[in-house]
Amino acid sequence: MILRDFLPGPSLRDYVRKHQVIRFEFEAGTIIPPKVYCPRPEICLIFSLRNTQQVKYPGCMDYSIHYRCTISGLHTVVTNRFTGSDFWVLQIVLQPSALYLLTGIPAQELTNTFIDAEDVWGKEIRTVHEQMCNTDGVEEVIRIAELFLERLIRRPKYSLQGIDKVSAVILNQNRSLSMDKLAADACLSNRQFQRRFAERTGIGPKLFDKVVRFEKAFFMKNANPHLDWLSIALACGYYDYQHLAKDYKYFTNLTPTGFYELDTKAPERTFGVVEVRQELMV
Repeated sequence: MILRDFLPGPSLRDYVRKHQVIRFEFEAGTIIPPKVYCPRPEICLIFSLRNTQQVKYPGCMDYSIHYRCTISGLHTVVTNRFTGSDFWVLQIVLQPSALYLLTGIPAQELTNTFIDAEDVWGKEIRTVHEQMCNTDGVEEVIRIAELFLERLIRRPKYSLQGIDKVSAVILNQNRSLSMDKLAADACLSNRQFQRRFAERTGIGPKLFDKVVRFEKAFFMKNANPHLDWLSIALACGYYDYQHLAKDYKYFTNLTPTGFYELDTKAPERTFGVVEVRQELMV
């Protein structure tokens, strides 16, 4: 069982936030519960090295199946993810603007959905996936991924600009931020700021800020289950518990306690593991 985050190499950090390795092997006949996946400010490149995930979106009767190599856009909705008995994934969490800079694909086209990465990088990424599948070593899998990523950043579609640093400011905030000031810091009018930010991240800056706060509260509760919700709310930049509860209702249609209890049934709990923000490993 592995659930661990790794810091990318120094040359990649303008484009990659972290590598997340997930490996679960369930005994034959085990009934595997779905993973209730909360909204997160993430655009990811996902390599499925064994079983692929099935994803159920709210309001949809059918399941969507991840590809061997999947580009997953930022999600503002709760999804249910179903795994097989041998689940091994390398999930590369990109910097919010990275996919747009590398490919030119407007991020709004991927919000709350995913596409086949082979449609973007073809045989190149298919070869990378095959190399990963032929090794059992976590470090080797990450090395193969980083070599691929280093090739990509040598040929970006667009160069980094001031606005591409704004999302990092929002990701690291613990208080309410002024969108007007962020626009001014990026040397853009408010209208330009809204349009370019959404083009790069998939959603507008206010909603992005809202997702960031929600995710921080979610992980804080997982890491500190006995911490009361008011303390979590104040630590994550909410005005009070009601402000936190309103966002939980918006994103999950549940109370904070109701969604936390739902998450306690996640597959990793079978192994006594709780998904929390981890100290990144080199």
